[in-house]
Amino acid sequence: MMVIKKKTENEVQDTLFPGEDAFSNIGGPSDDDISEDILEDLRQIISQQREIDGTPIASDDDILRLSIPKNYTACPNPYIAAFIQENSNSSGSYVSRGPFVKDISVGKNDPLYFAHSYSTKVPPDAIVPFILHYTSPGDIIFDGFCGTGMTGVASQLCARKEFENKGVRKAILVDLSPAATFIAANSNSIRSWRKYLETIEKIISNIEKKHSELVTTNHVGWVRGEKDISRRVNAIKPHSSIMGDINYVVWSDVFHCTECNQELIYWDLVFKGPGMPPPQVLLCPNCKVALTNKTLERTWILKFDLELHTTLKQAKQVPVLVNYSVGKKRFEKFPDDRDIALLAKLDNESIINRIPIVELPDGFNTEQPKKSHGFTHVHHFFTRRNLIMMADIWNSINHLKDVTLRDAALYVFTGCIQRVCKLNRYMPVHDRHVGPLSGTLYVSQITAEIPITNYFKERIKDLRRIKPETDRSNVCISTQSSTDLRNIPNDSIDYIFTDPPFGGNLNYSELNILIEAWLGVKSDQKPEAVVNSVQRKEISDYSELMRSCLSEFNRILKSGRWITVEFHNSQNSIWNSIQEAIGQAGFIVADVRTLDKQKGTTKQLTFDSAVKQDLVISAYKPNGNLEAKFRLNAGTEDGVWEFIRYHLGKLPVVVLKDGITIVNAERQAFLLFDRMVAFHIQRGVMVPISAPEFYAGLEQRFTRRDGMFFLPDQVAEYDRAVLESGKPAQLSLFVSDEKTAITWLRQQLDPASGGEPKTQGDLTNDFNRVMNRAKHEQPLELIELLKQNFLQDEDGKWYVPDHNKASDLEKVRQRALLKEFKEYTENTGRLKVFRSEAVRFGFSDCFKRQEYETIIKVAERLPEAVLREDPDLLMYYDSALLRKK
Repeated sequence: MMVIKKKTENEVQDTLFPGEDAFSNIGGPSDDDISEDILEDLRQIISQQREIDGTPIASDDDILRLSIPKNYTACPNPYIAAFIQENSNSSGSYVSRGPFVKDISVGKNDPLYFAHSYSTKVPPDAIVPFILHYTSPGDIIFDGFCGTGMTGVASQLCARKEFENKGVRKAILVDLSPAATFIAANSNSIRSWRKYLETIEKIISNIEKKHSELVTTNHVGWVRGEKDISRRVNAIKPHSSIMGDINYVVWSDVFHCTECNQELIYWDLVFKGPGMPPPQVLLCPNCKVALTNKTLERTWILKFDLELHTTLKQAKQVPVLVNYSVGKKRFEKFPDDRDIALLAKLDNESIINRIPIVELPDGFNTEQPKKSHGFTHVHHFFTRRNLIMMADIWNSINHLKDVTLRDAALYVFTGCIQRVCKLNRYMPVHDRHVGPLSGTLYVSQITAEIPITNYFKERIKDLRRIKPETDRSNVCISTQSSTDLRNIPNDSIDYIFTDPPFGGNLNYSELNILIEAWLGVKSDQKPEAVVNSVQRKEISDYSELMRSCLSEFNRILKSGRWITVEFHNSQNSIWNSIQEAIGQAGFIVADVRTLDKQKGTTKQLTFDSAVKQDLVISAYKPNGNLEAKFRLNAGTEDGVWEFIRYHLGKLPVVVLKDGITIVNAERQAFLLFDRMVAFHIQRGVMVPISAPEFYAGLEQRFTRRDGMFFLPDQVAEYDRAVLESGKPAQLSLFVSDEKTAITWLRQQLDPASGGEPKTQGDLTNDFNRVMNRAKHEQPLELIELLKQNFLQDEDGKWYVPDHNKASDLEKVRQRALLKEFKEYTENTGRLKVFRSEAVRFGFSDCFKRQEYETIIKVAERLPEAVLREDPDLLMYYDSALLRKK
């Protein structure tokens, strides 16, 4: 692993490590150590692999040092094809399955889930049910955004005896981040390295003894938890001969009052006793003025950076509390003279062992610590005390000859980083440290410094609780972008489960910089699928990158097989982008469910608008027969019904929730129409029939039950389920525009959907109650909707017309929609209020005529949020852009 040490702006030190003779023999060579032949083979191939998108930024030596070929490489893995060939499941033919239709709720109590910190991950127990449903033992699972490798872990946990379809599955895991793939490699090889934990613990104990002065303090404090502040001072007489072991040290930012210039330690302003809430109004103790952002300013100091050999301006931070133990009892104290003198001494001494000197890249997340505290490099995130010990530990690890031992120790080491740096927040109201704010590089005004030797040993205790169920031989891990999977053969994967990036929620390449600096291998940001203003990537860029990734997923997945996309984002625009990318890649969505991880993130717990549960999209790759038949019948009604028959065969016949049958929206006419249209548009084919013609064709060709459509051989199964649990309740529909309003009216007026003919008066109150008209939507009059889409009987009741009359109404309506759309094409400037149905139908008509420029022109006049949040408009716009190219 290379360590870049910045001497001047352009000068770098090539490597950190000494010669072979300096390496320790601790642990000895392991049974599964890497042969020199394999390493040399990888060395010869690396230059070729650099042509693949997303190859990490690192030297060949650094990549080789981190890799464990053939199962894991810190670059695009050249051994994946061989792994697939060796593990191809030829035990029998594939049994076609419908989508997994159960909502999943799992906790995060598995110790393996917490084995290593990362910005986001899915508990492996949440993935296991999907794998068991879609695959057989020995099948190959793929995850192109693998993160910490929980899909690989879940694939191996399928061997547990309590499962009916038990048996290990093999996994291919890919991620752009070398931090992620390194964690994934070790989380999926516990059986290989768990035996070394005792050896690692001994190494840390030796380093702790060496630095005993840094991790101990004079026993002069009060009993932990003492709430009476007046009893804290000199609560226990000094014991010069007794030393306590430091658990953590609380540090506080320093500010000053702009009114009187009094220096103010933030801790003194907010801490009023253990578990006590901070005061609602902060007062300057000197001038008594109420402190606000305008009257409270951060105190900055000039510090000479011994590693950069330059003076920096950084926020002033001071120690305010020491939590320590004597025996089994905990105590607390204010830092004494010895503590302060020690810290001053450390600030003025160079670190003997080298540390990674890595500058923070420009970014959305990295900007916060730069502005708030003046942190410009990775080493600024650590106190001097911890940096000294980390350097010692890191160098000791890198001097280990045994590859598996070295990897295991580095796995534990990097798992400590998030909690032993200045991201570790201390919250006075909770009277404890609570860890980093997830998904950020936020440095709080009050932080807690945990000595790394202390936390390292705690992590080893936690790792001992993990059962050694995962084995390296069951996975093949590659560090690269999923936009370019040329090292994976076509039609070679049995199932895909993936948890892709969430737009702008998390910027992994920035968040992982603290770990990647110590690994010596850095993410390539160029192909990162993210919305990030600093990288100049907007939603359209994110969508295109996701489409490229999903197109590769479609290529490598076997025909007729399934992909599960687990997704978390509170923005409709991102949600629609991912669905559109799935369709453009050639997949067909069959179901959307929820996955509840139970314990929410900080953002979920704080903001009502945050999505509380993750959404799970189930989609399939059509088999070759459907695609071949569709090509022969493209643009004809035969092509439409060929697709619908196939699609209905892929949908679950019965969907249960808490033992009760529920309506499956995917089987309802309006969603079947949308899926059919999308299937055509995303293949550049004209849709040959109108909505009324489609609805009439459904009635003629398929069996209808409770507003849903079934193949003839599916009806008996559904009828049995209804007899057992009763008729399902109709799904509630969110009505926000003309399209959803018409769908709602059909439900109210169609007897087959549980409705009946009604007068306008009968409908008015309910219509006003459900209608939530979007701000951009032209006002909708109920009477106009009724006149344009339904017929009225002699009693004044509106009803759903038959096929012929519905087609006549639709033709009249379409002429009106086209007339309105033409006005949008002739005018200029932004469209603030418009009729979405007119735009939708206009886009559809333009697509038939191959007038892609018109679609693009009008789309770019729409508000960006509207375009991105309307799946129909987005589909036509993206398809027009693709065909224009």
